[in-house]
Amino acid sequence: MSITITQLRTYPIKSCAGLSHDAAAFSHAGLQWDRHWVMVDGDGLFMTQRQYPRMALIQPSLTENHLEIRAPSMPDISVPLEAAPSQAIPVRIWKSDTLGQDEGDAAAAALSQFMGLPCRLLRTHRSAERLANPELVEAWSGRNAEWAAGFPQRHAFCFADGFPFLICNQASLDELNRQVSASGEAPIGIERFRPNIVLDGLDAYDEDHLAGLQSGDMILAVVKHCTRCNLPNVDPATAQVGIEPGRTLAVQRSFETGILFGVNAVVSAAEGVLRVGDTFTPEYAI
Repeated sequence: MSITITQLRTYPIKSCAGLSHDAAAFSHAGLQWDRHWVMVDGDGLFMTQRQYPRMALIQPSLTENHLEIRAPSMPDISVPLEAAPSQAIPVRIWKSDTLGQDEGDAAAAALSQFMGLPCRLLRTHRSAERLANPELVEAWSGRNAEWAAGFPQRHAFCFADGFPFLICNQASLDELNRQVSASGEAPIGIERFRPNIVLDGLDAYDEDHLAGLQSGDMILAVVKHCTRCNLPNVDPATAQVGIEPGRTLAVQRSFETGILFGVNAVVSAAEGVLRVGDTFTPEYAI
């Protein structure tokens, strides 16, 4: 049985619009430039579409040397991909502490104008070392030692919620949309769930039972089911907040740990490239 990558997606600025790729470099930190930047409010708290749906309209793009940022009626912003060292600014993402670096007053002024409140743009500081939950990684390694011996234990990443990779299954979305459509609402796109990797070849919700995905010597270790908030209810094209898919997920995908859709992962290889069309062999939890 083989599983195929059908989409690769990154979100350079946490909770802003995403980018689609035919190929993407990766490291233990995830896909290159994914959640490398974050917006913070006037109190220094990180911002997301959960509280500020308008962030969905902020569209980043990547050139060879710059992150370009556009939004309706906002001055264009351009920041270099490689920045000189600067003061480290403490940032907390949920319960996890890390470090950022301010991208300057011009970016802050444009984003503040668009959002209608004071905010600043931070990039990941080069001295930051925010680790994917070591207890979960260690527990995964213990459960899967027979086929994943020597799996690395430290996975430093940027401003994603909790893990470097979020993986979604196209068949699960298809089943969810069948239920959403039956309720009289329009089907939704996979981009609502903000995955990094979209897979084809699994049955609906078969990802719940994965231990990992293997391709040659590379392993994507599925260390956690992804719990969901109201963010997928935000239409990425309009920033309008609806009732789906949250209403259907609350009925169909509620578990003791929360509402689940997709899985979080870490990778064995220190670096490499993923491509649409790449195939993996699934390993299932015992």
